[in-house]
Parts: sequence; C-alpha cells; structure tokens
Amino acid sequence: MKIKQLSVFLENKPGQLSHPCRVLADAGINIVTLSLADTQQFGILRVIVRQWQEGLDALKAAGCVVNVTDVVAVEVPDRPGGLATILEAIEKAGMNLEYMYAFTIRSGDKAVLVFRFEDPDAAIHRLQTAGIDVVDGVELYKRTD
Repeated sequence: MKIKQLSVFLENKPGQLSHPCRVLADAGINIVTLSLADTQQFGILRVIVRQWQEGLDALKAAGCVVNVTDVVAVEVPDRPGGLATILEAIEKAGMNLEYMYAFTIRSGDKAVLVFRFEDPDAAIHRLQTAGIDVVDGVELYKRTD
C-alpha cells in the first residue's frame, strides 16, 4: 500500500527545477504527480513515478541529491468537508501528518491525495480501520494509464 516517492533537493535559484525533470524525461520516465516546496536557500521536488528505482538511478547518475520516501495515497471524498473528515480521522488516531499534496487523477467522485506520515505502515492500518480508502500503488498507476 505504500508508494515510493523521490525527493530531489534543489538550490533555490533559476534553472534548477528543469534539470531533474529533463533527466527523468530523457530516461523515458513519466512523472505521475509532483509537489515543490521551497525555502530561501533550497527546494524539495517530490515526484512519484511508476519506475521509481530507474528514476532514482537516473537522477543520482546525473548528480542530483535524491532520497526515497514511503508515502500513502488516500481517496478523499471530493465534496465540501471531505478532506476535513480525513484529517479529523488522522488526528483522532494520533498520527502526525508531515505533508500532503494532490494527485492529478480522480477516482470516480473522489480525489486522491498523497500523505507523508512518520510511520506509513501504522498510518495505513489506522486509516483502513477508520474506513478510509488507501490506494494500492499498482491500482494507482493503472488509473494514470
């Protein structure tokens, strides 16, 4: 149920974002979704790709500083209060949510969001116990075809 995310560390200056994107493109690896966060000195490009190991290898070979992180994809009702309900369940279970971002795909009447938890395995168990749909990586990638 966990999904591998590649986190690429970038200097916060013009031209840095295109490099890892070009590396992945040249390796024939499509970005399924991404998030970009920054501070004054650096940024973190978080990407999910189907071939995460190949993406990791290509980025490292190109000199990128990259880390692999486990994240969890969750179906969230696409209606007012849908996200609030999920966040309340996370809080009630005592889980710390480090960050989140949205996938570019939908699942019927639900949006799919990526969540980063300190303990992804425990989070998956607690989410499922609360009746929240956690999306399997294989199923998720099928939806992007």
